[in-house]
Amino acid sequence: MRKQADFQTEFQELLEAHWKIVAKVSNSYARTADDRNDLAQEITIQLWRSFKTFDRSKTFSTWMYRIALNVAISFARKLSLRRGNSTEFDVTEVESIPNSSGNPSDDRTTILYQLIDSLDELNRAVLLLYLEEKSYAEIGEIMGITETNVATKISRLKERLKKQVNQQDNETWN
Repeated sequence: MRKQADFQTEFQELLEAHWKIVAKVSNSYARTADDRNDLAQEITIQLWRSFKTFDRSKTFSTWMYRIALNVAISFARKLSLRRGNSTEFDVTEVESIPNSSGNPSDDRTTILYQLIDSLDELNRAVLLLYLEEKSYAEIGEIMGITETNVATKISRLKERLKKQVNQQDNETWN
């Protein structure tokens, strides 16, 4: 039987090796530094609680993403309900963003991030994993949906974001 110290050491090493996942998910689902810290702590606690169920025949990062995203989605929903926040996209938020570089592609990147932030929690998770260059199979495994469903969601998300970016471009130039 494994010693508790070995178990804790293994968890700490894996967590440290994959900490960027926790940071990325926290940054994607929480707006303030305090909320990001709270979410990262909540993810870490849930990872620790679930570590005994980790199937070592699977990749740790896939397992970690699944737990981190589930915790983040719950966290974001609770936060939204508590604060009464809407996740709807508001064009005025983008219009108020200063363009510090004068480079139009920087504006498009800012708009893209604003649009991603406006997505509901599940679509944001799918898009986050897609931007991480995860395969449809990996995204499906993490999210608990089929590859076909992943492909459909990503196709629809790309189309939606493309329309919104183009609409914003047209409004900027008119």
